[in-house]
Amino acid sequence: MKEIHLSECKFLASSIKLMAEHLENVAEKLDKDSVRQMLQDIMDAKRIFVMGAGRSGLVGRAFAMRLMHLGFASHVVGETTTPAVSKDDIVIAISGSGQTLSIANLGRVTKEIGAKLITITSNKESTLGELSDTVIVLPGRTKDDVGGYVERHMRGEYTYLTPLGTSFETSASVFLDAVIAELIYITGASEEDLKSRHTNIE
Repeated sequence: MKEIHLSECKFLASSIKLMAEHLENVAEKLDKDSVRQMLQDIMDAKRIFVMGAGRSGLVGRAFAMRLMHLGFASHVVGETTTPAVSKDDIVIAISGSGQTLSIANLGRVTKEIGAKLITITSNKESTLGELSDTVIVLPGRTKDDVGGYVERHMRGEYTYLTPLGTSFETSASVFLDAVIAELIYITGASEEDLKSRHTNIE
């Protein structure tokens, strides 16, 4: 087994710093009107459904859990206990490219049902972006940005030290945690309120 020396971790700190810079850029470029509309839709919805594929799906699950902690009726699309969507519900899609086939198809179904569709993406001019009632754009390199990553590294250009869709997924996770913070303020919920709904059989 090859011995790992500390010097071989030289890009680790750089990657963290670049992500921190990227998050600052995301915060500055957020369309506040779109965010306010998303918050209003969450407050008005009968139920909230969250969907995403792969790592974006994991981000969505974390968000759905926090919504539940706040007392919202939240569900993850694709789970065996998830109920049918109605026109009084909202569906929140998370997709960096906005083109993920399974999620885009579910976005079409959402609109056919008559429910509101909110998409969090890096690509507003995507299938999901065009289908959605509200689009939250989080700038970042998605996994569909092929070719450039390896080429940049071969040339010693380290603009992004994050593989595939990592910058989007990290941004989405932080953004949705910030949405929860805003909802805590709006609803007046306390830390004890959140704790009271946390699972007690883990």
